[in-house]
Amino acid sequence: MYHSTRGKSGELSSAEAIIQGLAADGGLFVPEEIPAVDEAFITSLVPLRYEERAEKVLRLFLTDYTADEVKGCVERAYGSGKFDTEKRAPVRMLDTDNILELWHGPTSAFKDMALQLLPQLMSTALHKTGEQHKVLILVATSGDTGKAALEGFRDVPGISIMVFYPEGGVSKIQRLQMLTQEGANVNVTAVRGNFDDAQNGVKKIFSDKEFNAKLESENVRLSSANSINWGRLVPQIVYYFSAYADLLEAGKIKPGDEINFSVPTGNFGDILAGYYAKLMGLPVHKLICASNANNVLTEFLRSGTYDRNRPFYKTITPSMDILISSNLERLLYHMTDDASAVRKWMRELQQKGSYTIPADLLQKIQQTFWADWEDDAATKHMIEEAYTDQGYVPDTHTAVAWKAAENYRETTGDDRCMVVVSTASPYKFNQSVLSALHVSTEGLDEFGLLDALQEKNNDPVPQGLASLRKKEIRHTDVCDKDHMPEAVFAFAVKK
Repeated sequence: MYHSTRGKSGELSSAEAIIQGLAADGGLFVPEEIPAVDEAFITSLVPLRYEERAEKVLRLFLTDYTADEVKGCVERAYGSGKFDTEKRAPVRMLDTDNILELWHGPTSAFKDMALQLLPQLMSTALHKTGEQHKVLILVATSGDTGKAALEGFRDVPGISIMVFYPEGGVSKIQRLQMLTQEGANVNVTAVRGNFDDAQNGVKKIFSDKEFNAKLESENVRLSSANSINWGRLVPQIVYYFSAYADLLEAGKIKPGDEINFSVPTGNFGDILAGYYAKLMGLPVHKLICASNANNVLTEFLRSGTYDRNRPFYKTITPSMDILISSNLERLLYHMTDDASAVRKWMRELQQKGSYTIPADLLQKIQQTFWADWEDDAATKHMIEEAYTDQGYVPDTHTAVAWKAAENYRETTGDDRCMVVVSTASPYKFNQSVLSALHVSTEGLDEFGLLDALQEKNNDPVPQGLASLRKKEIRHTDVCDKDHMPEAVFAFAVKK
């Protein structure tokens, strides 16, 4: 069963929590208890396909789904040629580092790992619960979530999806991916503002009871595909187990050995999935939270004060250009088991833009989490270093995590096996990557940039990106942040 981080009233099954997305009190759904696994469970994953590993992990959380329902959801999500590698989430084992590549899905970003599965879980949940309303998925994106969600929910019966992105706040490739999206049930709208404006706008719409009642009268109910939805988070737990199993299979570690993960972090969902894996019993020593110049998380994990009252920077890692990390609320809840404290901190964040946790709680968090941040110059230097030293081309976000991993090793002397979580293909951020490799991009359009990067990179241009050359622009809507509700209602009632 699942309840809100802000109070235990109104427990829901996993299917109900996935449909609802956000709790009625504005909190996030968390499981009543964390399932525990032992060493035998972990080693049993080694010979399995990714789909089979996913089934074993997911069934521990989605206990109201039958085994056949989970199997069907997983096979539809990861099968049918949607991924360009049999491993789905392979660990690239280089000379000195292990790179967990999460970008082999249809949109070339880690969000595919969850957003190919969430629509299947939600569609199954609608059937299981007898939901009669049409469901409208609302998404705020800083880049990758939007396209992955649009692709996952495209033409899924009974569900429509509307994506808001910050105008000028995503890469050109990310923007093209969204604006060319096909599907009779999809809408893409640019918001005049930054990602936090878009995310806050979506949250306000979810919590506006009058507006939701107006939608209900039109037989529409809202749900979310952002990482605030439990159905987005639970699939991400799988690849931490899968990476460990791959390292076991390769003889890089022995059963029971603790390993570290360095994760490029914006909304705190990806790294939180690693924390859930650790709570379950996966031998994780440290989770390294890697941020860019919008380093609100680094400051929090070092000082205990979360303060979004700071300059907002547009960086070459746009998926991390975030000042309000929604999933941090779940971590605070699990660390304290105190919904009233979580309510207080979230209220302070909303009203004055900051809160401070007690010193003993910070110390407890620091036992698992280590934090660092990199500016654009350091990020580019890391891309050049990875290419020169190991012949590998990381994207900008991966480079931030890679550099943070290096800094962690130098600072602590910890030489445990390290996994750098790679969240996007370098081809999604080709201009920044080419600049880091000192390749002139003058006069090149997006597709010329793809070709130029292909000359440097051993991995081919993903088919989903290459096909953008011939796709037409289908979405041109733009709105002010204060007019998002009107845009939502217009799309919701559109026949």
